[in-house]
Amino acid sequence: MRSTSTATALAVLLGSVALTAGSAGPASAASFVVGSQGGIVVDDVLKRVFVGDDANDRIIAADYNGNRVDSVEGIDGVFDLALSEDGSTLYAAARVSHEIVALDAATLDVKARYPVAAGIGPVYLEVTEGKVWFTYGEYAAGTESNLGSVDPAVDPASGTDPVTLGQLPLENHGVSSTALLDTDPSRPGLLALGAVDYWDSGKQLMAVLDVSGDTPRLIASYDGASPKPSPHEDIDLVPGTSQVLVDGTNRYAYADGTFTTAGSYRTGRWADIAPNGLVAQTELLVSGVSVYAPGATTPIRTYPVDASDFVWSPDASRIFALVSTPSGGYTLKALTDPARSVSILEVNAPATATRAKQLTVKGRLTASVPFAAGTQLAVTRTDLESPNGKALASVTVKSDGTYSFTDTPPAGGKVTYKATYAGDADHLPTTASDTVEVSRASTSLSLNNNGKLYSYGTDVKFTAHLGTTYKGRSVSIYADPFGGDKGKKLIKAGTVNADGNISAWVDMTRDTAVTAVFSGDARYKPKTVKSTAYAKVKISTAVSKHYKTAKIGSTSYYWFHKNTDPLLTTTMTYYPGREQRFDLQVYYQGSWYSTDSEYFPLGTNGKSAVSLGAPGESGIRARMRSVYVNSSSGDTVNSTTYGSWKYLYFSN
Repeated sequence: MRSTSTATALAVLLGSVALTAGSAGPASAASFVVGSQGGIVVDDVLKRVFVGDDANDRIIAADYNGNRVDSVEGIDGVFDLALSEDGSTLYAAARVSHEIVALDAATLDVKARYPVAAGIGPVYLEVTEGKVWFTYGEYAAGTESNLGSVDPAVDPASGTDPVTLGQLPLENHGVSSTALLDTDPSRPGLLALGAVDYWDSGKQLMAVLDVSGDTPRLIASYDGASPKPSPHEDIDLVPGTSQVLVDGTNRYAYADGTFTTAGSYRTGRWADIAPNGLVAQTELLVSGVSVYAPGATTPIRTYPVDASDFVWSPDASRIFALVSTPSGGYTLKALTDPARSVSILEVNAPATATRAKQLTVKGRLTASVPFAAGTQLAVTRTDLESPNGKALASVTVKSDGTYSFTDTPPAGGKVTYKATYAGDADHLPTTASDTVEVSRASTSLSLNNNGKLYSYGTDVKFTAHLGTTYKGRSVSIYADPFGGDKGKKLIKAGTVNADGNISAWVDMTRDTAVTAVFSGDARYKPKTVKSTAYAKVKISTAVSKHYKTAKIGSTSYYWFHKNTDPLLTTTMTYYPGREQRFDLQVYYQGSWYSTDSEYFPLGTNGKSAVSLGAPGESGIRARMRSVYVNSSSGDTVNSTTYGSWKYLYFSN
């Protein structure tokens, strides 16, 4: 198949002329982008794909992985490519320089140039029976497109021109557009042509010729009767039949000099047919390349690619497609396994189930190509007991594609059932899975010391107790001190002792959330418990500027002269932004009365010094204390802590 869009073909008709010289050169193996396709052919002997790049006047040779291995430039207006029947020579239609260029397929060196004395073209190429056939046209009004050939066996030096024009054995067909061409390697000597006039779509040309003799002989042609074949973009000879496929859609049988309708595929734009009859087709207005068995109405598979052109490999093992890129242009991509339908597998397990009780898993295996009777799926179950998967009995797919199997899950938790179809000659392999949450029993887990308050720096032993389980006896203990600067930390992980206990020590310098975690096992659910214990801050207050200490009654007082300012220095556990609350009370007529409570910030050394003004009179008794108040002192990382009272007496 050789194809181009109508817009591109119109550009050929109106194209300008410019001549350049050609040069070949090896290129490193890499992917490539062509600006505008100019033909694509496959050499199965060399394992090369040749791609014409009309936008850059070059031909690229790629390997079967789509990597460029060689290229040649200077093929001015390259529009179509064809290979000699032995694969040794590559022919290119250079429409701007009006010539057919013959190149060595192995090296891309130019072997010969055959000028074509035509106003338009050469455009489309095919090779059969040792000759290169091409279509061409003229600019003059009222002229018809025609057919020409090149005989590479003729030496121009002999005085005989290897190029012969005017070989279409049809007169007054009225179509000015250059015709599409196709050959069938299994039927050498046959050549199909098809065209719709650019200016008048009522004028159409379709014919099959025998070109094995000295001059082409007409086998069948469109006689103008309905239905019109309308070969706008493509025509293909159908291997093994006396049929042509037009625009990848309608098939026409040819016999007794005429065409009759013979069937159709879904509405397409163009196609290519493999030697074994498989049809690769792109649909009208739909991206994708679909593959059909001969005469089928449902595709074997569809590749989700936007292809501007494509061609079968001679062994029908793959399709080489020029696929559009996001940044523009086209790149070569190999579409593999074209004869194998895409298998779609569904697995539907219940969302939940009870451990040790039977459940049913259902599903469906579908494809565009029916499966053979007795098709089987491999099934595995993955759970906490079998983390690497355990093979279950294979299941047979019913004729309608459905299947089901039962299983009794021995383990609880997340259980995954996976079904696998291995594939066959007609279908690709596939796998699918679904997950069921299987019930597990609950166990008991406790952790002591919840709600207890401890002095700053106390080492506290937290003990977790785990109840009945199946196999799992491991417990992890985490400590999470209050405050954003310290995170949750694992402080103990291990197996509980024979009594079900495991312990860890925590240095209580802050309020701390301690959690114990049992991760669960095959029969018992995970469980987490939390115990929050509280820690005081460390507080001490130093009194200075007193002249003695002495008791009043049973209480020890710091004695100050009435005009002395006492200095009270508090040391408290530091935390950024923390303040101490300074409480002051005086003694009057047998009772203590609060006179002031004020907050003072701590320095980074944890100290806060407060000078208490001298009263100026004797006989006054007072007391003070420093307090950390959760939240009010500027943070919440410790529990409220009261410092001890300091007693002051002012004398003369």
